[in-house]
Amino acid sequence: MTRVKRGSVARKYRRNILDFTSGFRGAHSRLFRVANQQEKKALACAYVDRNNRKRTFRRLWIARINAAARRDGITHSSVIHALYENRVLLNCKTLAQVATLDAYRFSAIVRKVSDKRS
Repeated sequence: MTRVKRGSVARKYRRNILDFTSGFRGAHSRLFRVANQQEKKALACAYVDRNNRKRTFRRLWIARINAAARRDGITHSSVIHALYENRVLLNCKTLAQVATLDAYRFSAIVRKVSDKRS
């Protein structure tokens, strides 16, 4: 079996990893072995955090809607249920933005939907 020299291929592979880790601190951006470990860790954390970001934003939207709804004497779940019953197609993100930026309009939406409900 012939000997395989991976000179250019290995150099390109190492260069790609070191380019990826170029913004990391200390040896994590300079030494290949450490940079390789940090790249794997960074990509794994990025994968996990993409899902955590969705979870975090959903909690934020629910908290904002709940806070705005309680000013009108109703809870978040009651607002969502009333919207669902009246077939109002507003998702949580939009509803939270309305609740944050325009409290009067949010109150109007809540009143209109809860009046139809009862």
